Amino acid sequence: MREFALVAGDFVRTGGMDAANYMFAQHLARANWDVNLVAFRVDALLLEERAVHSTPVARPFGREMLGVPMLARAGRKAAASALAGDGRALVNGGNAIACDINWLHYVHAAHTPIARNGALRGAVARWRHRAFLKAEHDAVQAASYVIANSERTRRDAIELLGVAPGDAHTVYYGTDAQRFRPPTEEERDSARAALGWNDDAPGIVFVGALGDRRKGFDSLFDAWRSLARRSSWDARLAVVGAGAEEPLWRERVRRSGLDARVQFLGFQSDVRPALWACDAIVAPSRYEAYGLAVHEAICCGLAPVVSRDAGIAELIPRELAGLQLEDPADAWEIDSVLMRWRSQLEAHRTQALDASQKLRARSWDDMSCDILRAIGEEC
Repeated sequence: MREFALVAGDFVRTGGMDAANYMFAQHLARANWDVNLVAFRVDALLLEERAVHSTPVARPFGREMLGVPMLARAGRKAAASALAGDGRALVNGGNAIACDINWLHYVHAAHTPIARNGALRGAVARWRHRAFLKAEHDAVQAASYVIANSERTRRDAIELLGVAPGDAHTVYYGTDAQRFRPPTEEERDSARAALGWNDDAPGIVFVGALGDRRKGFDSLFDAWRSLARRSSWDARLAVVGAGAEEPLWRERVRRSGLDARVQFLGFQSDVRPALWACDAIVAPSRYEAYGLAVHEAICCGLAPVVSRDAGIAELIPRELAGLQLEDPADAWEIDSVLMRWRSQLEAHRTQALDASQKLRARSWDDMSCDILRAIGEEC
């Protein structure tokens, strides 16, 4: 068996890049590769695969930044060992340098984080960003193949990181079509009842970390305050996510008198119940290389209100293009698009179900095979 070394922060089934890493590793293990995972965390279920073994990397004191240099060293060593034995090596972004494959899930050069919760935290964020930029540039430049999770990411790799167009390949994510699907009527009723929603008011979900402003909850909050002033606005908002700014937003919602229509659910290891309870997802991200949460929401039959330049927008059919945001930081535009969605709720439900069928037709195995073919391997 040939060895395939994979270097990433985590191989778990939650989160965008983490889930994609997990599913690719699982595919390799079942396709007769000897898989070495170099990571901070690996899901125990993945380690049950016969061909999977791991090189664990510590995060001292639970701090990721303290573990990053250790991950880079262990990843470089594992990659060199695999390549010396006629194997392959894949890293994520700037995690490590390997002269083989770099899978770009996120381009740090495409977005500067916005943090507004203290001068010290802001200074640390800027220092981390500079470190990520250098590591990302060096790792991508060393790669022979660059896999991008969207055309938007591929374009950023070429324009911002200097990747030759012929070396960059777009491979979209897949999905678990049995898990992420429109709910039955009973499943929807149960999911809504769990949130205390016992009427027919439509639900909207926001999924994203609340540690900085990249996911755009600040813009959504401003739009929601405006919408809530109208007697015709009857939708509820479920907020899935946690982070340093979560207490701030909880307090601002309380002070604005929006408690009855905004519900914070915190981090959820399984977002499906929240998706099944809702009719639309709103994702006004300032930067989104792809957007797996939106992808999964569409698979569950939700209409997507999403930034037009997010990677996932490339796969949204024309019929739903009217819900895309030109400027995700513009609260007035979010307000307007959400009103448009609400006024055509039934039509958008039908269109979202059609989009669900199309996205659910692409599996994680399809994604994995496309990656293997892009790097000259058989699937």
